[in-house]
Amino acid sequence: MDGQRHGAVRDPGTSGGAPPDPDGGGPPAVRRPAGDLTGRLLTGGAALLCAVVAVLAGVAMSGGNRVGMVLPLALAAGLIIGVLALTRFAAYVMLMLAVRSCVDLFKLSGPTAGRADGGGAGRIMDPSTLLAVLFLLAAGLWLAAQLRRDGRLRTSPLGVAMLLVGATGLVAALGAAQPVPSLLEALRIGTVVVMFVVLEQLMPDLPAVRRILLAVYASLVLALGYTVLMSLLGSPPAEVKGGFTRISGPFSQSTTFGRYLMFMVIFGFGVYRFLERRLRVALGALLALSLVFLLLTNTRSAILGAAIGLVVVAVLHRSKRMLVALCLVGVVGAALLPSVAQRFGQLGDATAVGGGPTGNTLAWRVGYWSEIVTLANRNPVTGVGPNMTKFEADEAKKPHNDFLRAYVETGLLGLGAYLAMMLLCLHTGRTALRRAPPGSLQRGIAIGFLGCAVAFIAVSAASNVISNVVTLWYFAAFAAAASAVARGAARSGTPTRSVTVGRSIG
Repeated sequence: MDGQRHGAVRDPGTSGGAPPDPDGGGPPAVRRPAGDLTGRLLTGGAALLCAVVAVLAGVAMSGGNRVGMVLPLALAAGLIIGVLALTRFAAYVMLMLAVRSCVDLFKLSGPTAGRADGGGAGRIMDPSTLLAVLFLLAAGLWLAAQLRRDGRLRTSPLGVAMLLVGATGLVAALGAAQPVPSLLEALRIGTVVVMFVVLEQLMPDLPAVRRILLAVYASLVLALGYTVLMSLLGSPPAEVKGGFTRISGPFSQSTTFGRYLMFMVIFGFGVYRFLERRLRVALGALLALSLVFLLLTNTRSAILGAAIGLVVVAVLHRSKRMLVALCLVGVVGAALLPSVAQRFGQLGDATAVGGGPTGNTLAWRVGYWSEIVTLANRNPVTGVGPNMTKFEADEAKKPHNDFLRAYVETGLLGLGAYLAMMLLCLHTGRTALRRAPPGSLQRGIAIGFLGCAVAFIAVSAASNVISNVVTLWYFAAFAAAASAVARGAARSGTPTRSVTVGRSIG
């Protein structure tokens, strides 16, 4: 009875029920899987690579060779990231979003690279440029694989407009007087376009949107962590411009850090109230610290843009308390940081007109715009080429107006594409807001992106936002999230077409 109930008694000579050797010699020898050998080879190769990189970087560091120190590290990181891109593409994209805010720490060229070397060749070996090329290659292969498998890619009107912006920039670069820096600029802008297209494919449902947004704010943790750590060590990352000490964080310029924080703060306040308690506490700490560092960047355009975007968020949230809090932050910030008030006070100083780091730069901008607008007369259809204004103008500066820059550098075609992109950003945010369920995270995403879009348009009218490609990666992430809400894909956790973190290019 027991034997029938519990099954036949196993031969004690066969461990775990393994069948006996037909020759009577006991259980067969266990064969080692082929994957074990492959794993050992990969582990050994990785260890050897790390050892070689450490030796080369150590030798270069002892000799004071910055290029020799950074280049082996960049190559090793590139190989590892390349393998990740080919095998786990979604995870690779999230990694890029998480670490991109700190890549400029390893920048080999200076913040003004491109003028002194006669064409921007100094930027070619920067880790940011190498990562951009790798991203374009990996994304191109992955998108081609998706198109072959499904017969189509997920698209939106905003995505089409962004593709037109990238295409007109590339066409203009081909006809530029100095094609190398112009093509590099077109490539950098192209990474933003491709990032948006890729993220639209990777956000089929709300859980996927949440994963991407977590990666975005992981970049904020790294950026703020680095800035706090260096400040505690007595060497805050900053630059001195015209007597003002301006926090630059992990970026090469304080203006870039300011615009990055601007987008993060606006979108963060948009989604804050719709998060669970634990995430609200963490995000609240990040936003408070971000506001402090935003003021310390002393970047007037970013501070004004953040104020405009936050007003939009407060109005859409119908939160009077948030409006009052914004006023209090402004008053307290001006009282505790007099340099910020002094910077804004220069806008009314008619005797301090100039395009340098101090002075009434708004008055200087107006005069500079009237000078460079005539550059487009050479080729009003496709313009002089991306990044060419500073090579063609007497003052050798960028336009400080993205609408004018689109016309001068990419012509009427580029201006039309840029205006369409701006209008469709607003349309995407409004559609997402209309379709988002009340009291949901989707509504917070829609509100946060609308605030970012309004701030982007406002700041673009007097700044070079389109040049801060690193910050535009995160703007593209917020835009793709809003696009997912607008098309209704983020209403539930059920994807319309599954895209998993483990999907490879093949």
